Amino acid sequence: MSNSLAIASILFTLLIGAMSPGPSFVLVVRNAIGLSRKDAMASALGMGLGGIIFSAVALAGLYSLLAAVSWLYMTLKIAGGVYLIYLASKIWRSASMPLAFDDLNDKRTKGRAHAFWTAVATQLSNPKTAIVYGSIFASLLPQHPPLWCYLVLPPLVFVIEAGWYTVVALCFSSQRPRRIYLRSKAGVDRFAAGVIGALGLHLVWNART
Repeated sequence: MSNSLAIASILFTLLIGAMSPGPSFVLVVRNAIGLSRKDAMASALGMGLGGIIFSAVALAGLYSLLAAVSWLYMTLKIAGGVYLIYLASKIWRSASMPLAFDDLNDKRTKGRAHAFWTAVATQLSNPKTAIVYGSIFASLLPQHPPLWCYLVLPPLVFVIEAGWYTVVALCFSSQRPRRIYLRSKAGVDRFAAGVIGALGLHLVWNART
């Protein structure tokens, strides 16, 4: 397999993985319909940064360490699960609070920064993703890829991750989803919190496996 074809295969596989529903998807959708399009776009950029970090970890071969050192992997799974449970509890508690787009402009700007970093943390909260990235890179990259592969892969992964979640942000921040959300904000927020919390509990519960 040529280097260019290997990179194309990696990016396609990562795109399919990004399109699979998970806490990142739920968070972007929730921000898109419950906060604002700009908040959701900030979240999409945060997911892209998380993808860069995971690709760098995979290229450095650190995923092999996680796979080999069981206690480290278990610790990271528990930490990631605890973070998702914490995030779910915050969303649940704010379900009945006013919407962020009713705040002043400076608060909205602060909210976008918060949305960005929350997205980064959510993306990095699941160490299984590091294993997935590492497995994909290890199986599809040549054994000794040229230097340019190391240079172009992280930016391209950013485009894949941020690009997909930008599409999600644009779709769910349109008027119809927002009108539906306004009529049932508390229920939607609590559903999102329940999904994210369940994923966190799943990580903690299965930390030994």
